[in-house]
Amino acid sequence: MPRIAGVEVPKNKRGEIALTYIYGIGRNLSKQILTQAKIDFNKKASDWTDGESNAIRKIIDQNHTTGGNLRTKVLLNIKRLKDIACYRGIRHRMGLPVNGQNTKNNARTRKGKGAPIANKRKNTK
Repeated sequence: MPRIAGVEVPKNKRGEIALTYIYGIGRNLSKQILTQAKIDFNKKASDWTDGESNAIRKIIDQNHTTGGNLRTKVLLNIKRLKDIACYRGIRHRMGLPVNGQNTKNNARTRKGKGAPIANKRKNTK
């Protein structure tokens, strides 16, 4: 099982898919990396030679931020938004959607489980 960018990529998957197991690499970026390394997308990770694995490793290390470094970078960006108290930072603080989504009916992922509203008392005459 090749170890790239601190992640064990699955050997039974195609190269294009195997690279997506690394945080920060999606399908398009994995295709670009494999093209630069001159490796076929459909070649399984177990069939990569040591030279091919090293080429992929080198391309990722030189040109892309992945893994823990990327997570840290994202968290620092969010912290900066919160510190300067811009609109997006306030939305992050409040746990609401940041990018302009509606919150009247949806947004349960960000807002959490819906709180029940107490029933109004019925007038009894």
